[in-house]
Amino acid sequence: MIQENYVTDKKGRKIAVQVPLKTYKKLVSDSEELEEIKEYRKAKARKSDPVPFEQAFREIEAAIK
Repeated sequence: MIQENYVTDKKGRKIAVQVPLKTYKKLVSDSEELEEIKEYRKAKARKSDPVPFEQAFREIEAAIK
């Protein structure tokens, strides 16, 4: 069970929610994992030749710099 604390405006309308830090970190981690799964599925759906690992690694390293 998630402990939620709502932040309200002057009229009592809910405008935000507070959750424990541990819960927040789990939500962020799960969200990132889902994004990676989506990207993997998108890449698998493309009909192209695979890129050798060494080439992919070089391209990723070059993009980071």
